[in-house]
Amino acid sequence: MVGWRFSEFIPGQQDAASFEKMLKIFKELLLYTSGNVSEALSWLTELDKEYQLTDENYGMADFIQDLIDKGYINNPDPENPGFIPTAKMEIAMRRKALDDIFDQLKKSKSGNHNTRVTGIGDEFSSELKPYEFGDKLEHLDVSSSLRNAQINHGIDDFKLTNQDLEMRESFYQSQMSTVLMIDISHSMILYGEDRITPAKKVAMALAELITTQYRKDTLDIIVFGNDAWQIEIKDLPYLQVGPYHTNTVAGLELAMDILKKRRNSNKQIFMITDGKPTCIKRGKKYYKNSFGLDRKIINRTLGLATKCRKLNIPVTTFMIAQDPYLVRFVDQFTRANNGKAFYSSLDGLGEFIFMDYNNNKRKRY
Repeated sequence: MVGWRFSEFIPGQQDAASFEKMLKIFKELLLYTSGNVSEALSWLTELDKEYQLTDENYGMADFIQDLIDKGYINNPDPENPGFIPTAKMEIAMRRKALDDIFDQLKKSKSGNHNTRVTGIGDEFSSELKPYEFGDKLEHLDVSSSLRNAQINHGIDDFKLTNQDLEMRESFYQSQMSTVLMIDISHSMILYGEDRITPAKKVAMALAELITTQYRKDTLDIIVFGNDAWQIEIKDLPYLQVGPYHTNTVAGLELAMDILKKRRNSNKQIFMITDGKPTCIKRGKKYYKNSFGLDRKIINRTLGLATKCRKLNIPVTTFMIAQDPYLVRFVDQFTRANNGKAFYSSLDGLGEFIFMDYNNNKRKRY
């Protein structure tokens, strides 16, 4: 039977739906504008004109007021008009990035990663093993143990002995200290191709993933151009490319210094870049060469890759380019480090990041 389903009219419900729709677009625009609220609102206004995102019941002014009232933007200095994103907006942007990139993945238990080593661990598997002295009672598989007792002793003389007990296998769980290196050299926006925005989005998603689902892990983020420096998670939406060369050596040196201070034995480096190293620092001066593969620069970079390998710090390189000479360099770098490399399109970058993050977790500590 075809008919109509009626529901109670709730004032403001349509406005809430309009706000959520607009907010989703606004968060994406904020990422492209590196957190510039005024520019993002200007873009949103133009999109509204073309695609009629608002109507006579809910307009742009209503949306802006809702952003203020709900605590997504504020004006910290009334004497200098201008809105900035709040901490609430930064968290919302990271969660959106996580949803956009990792929405195909099931949620996992907070703060833990499985290893391939079984025993008295923390996360249960489907395997069973005979009881051994020292096994935790909470790992006892009651059904299997009772079945064994019935088979071994019968119903009339039923008893439960150590030999009847079966325990559920479990995996040890590890902690990981990760340094994420992000290339902010000029080539990340060269030839009109925006590579920095997808890189930021992946970094934000990874940060949200670790801080919410892997709480025992540590994540440090550094950016590198002519030099390298550390940034906070909250700074990710505001990253901008500069007129820099690519000093991969500086980034790796800083990453190693950070990881040396981490007591955790499991350490790794993720590096998102789109080009070859073109710069090193000698004393207070820079040695730069953007043409081809400079042997001085390459040797310093490969030397650090080898040093990381000796320190048991794998480097996973995510190359946002597939030029043959760049592929050859990354292959050299990966062999020297005994790490991993992915040559991905901008759309596939997030999936590679997550897949390798989980794989690198599989170590016993």
